[in-house]
Amino acid sequence: MPDLKRQLGLLDSTMINVGTIVASAIFIVPSVIAATLQASVPSVLVWVVGGVVSLLGALAVAELGAAMPKAGGIYVYLSEAYGPVWGFLYGWSSGVVINPASIAAIGLGFATYFGFFVHLGDAGIKAVAVVSIIALTVVNSLGVRLGAITQNVLTLTKIGLVTALIVVGFVLPGGNLANFAPLWSDAPLGQEIASFGVALVAVLWAYDGWIESTYVGGEVTDPGRNLPRSMILSTFIAIALYCLVTASFAYVLSPAKMAASSLVASDAAQVTLGRAGAGFVAVAIMVATLGSNNGIVLTAARVPYAMARDGLLPRWLAGVHPRFLTPVPSLAVQCAVSVALTWISTEPSWKNVYNRLFTYVVLAEFVFYAMSCGAVIRLRRKAPDLVRPYRAWGYPVTPIVFILFSLWLVFNTAKEQPGDTAMSALLILVGLPLYWWQRAGARRLKTAS
Repeated sequence: MPDLKRQLGLLDSTMINVGTIVASAIFIVPSVIAATLQASVPSVLVWVVGGVVSLLGALAVAELGAAMPKAGGIYVYLSEAYGPVWGFLYGWSSGVVINPASIAAIGLGFATYFGFFVHLGDAGIKAVAVVSIIALTVVNSLGVRLGAITQNVLTLTKIGLVTALIVVGFVLPGGNLANFAPLWSDAPLGQEIASFGVALVAVLWAYDGWIESTYVGGEVTDPGRNLPRSMILSTFIAIALYCLVTASFAYVLSPAKMAASSLVASDAAQVTLGRAGAGFVAVAIMVATLGSNNGIVLTAARVPYAMARDGLLPRWLAGVHPRFLTPVPSLAVQCAVSVALTWISTEPSWKNVYNRLFTYVVLAEFVFYAMSCGAVIRLRRKAPDLVRPYRAWGYPVTPIVFILFSLWLVFNTAKEQPGDTAMSALLILVGLPLYWWQRAGARRLKTAS
């Protein structure tokens, strides 16, 4: 059976991460944060804190990516450190549920802004979203290099458009330093800390993607060097873009107007560019969502592929196309699930789907991210002879701080949003009976043979 081939360099793996991180959230989440924190300095500071937290995770988990550069990323690391059940639970919640749901939500975002130029009803928006998902799946089935080139072009274009939006906000008439007021909220300190924690959930959803290049670890050239560098470099790029774009929106609109805006990027652009601003932002969001979905389509299919290769999902999902050297069966199933979720969506707005996703998705994933940082510590003891081309900077402080932060995030969110926390736990635990059923089936098959 053919296997995946190492074809992705540093630029490719960095653009995969940046393209997945910097999606439609950069145009939407600043409004959610302004409504939660109600002041300009905390609204920028929360991006710095979220970026630093993501960087700590990247600095630690990059050690695992460099030491075990295989398809599947965290699924591989958790299986190695804690046993197959933990790898399965991550693969189930992320690779089988969360990623297809994210592809569906982001596809609906692309289609909604496509409707800015061509009038579309509800069925039309869903149809455009479906076509975009199928098209990206086909592109990534025809070769990892083609998928990577597509990602590079879309991501570099996206960075250019976001940079232009930032410059326009600060340079063209319309903004004012007075709009930054209030700089700080006058709420009690305890309430500010709780609100900051809630805002961080949205921020960490926006930063989610720093891990993406590990999913294609088996296809990255010189992974001991390129995987850590891509994760760290992409996080720094995202921090700069998110902080600057939030400051630009506040400069043009003020925190109060940002909080009241349902389309904060469009409203800010219309102040400086007039009617053309809305069209500019629509194009930027279309490029951003298309690039983000291409990155997820490319990388996420490697998780079910790796699970099937290890016998935790049907074996045919581990198939690799003999000519294109891509996991076509896994890509096809991922596409089918994403299309189904897109078409059966009953929410009146894609943003409602998006906003419901980010709370329980971030919580579910941060449980596993924290476990991955724990795996760095555990494998230092369990497998001291494992070749580590990169060793976590700041060890053991880096992974420990990330783990402690993750525990605080889950505790704070459980207190503030118990319903979404329960949904996160359910999302993870529903994989247990599936794991037991799959293992029992494998044992029966082994006994029969």
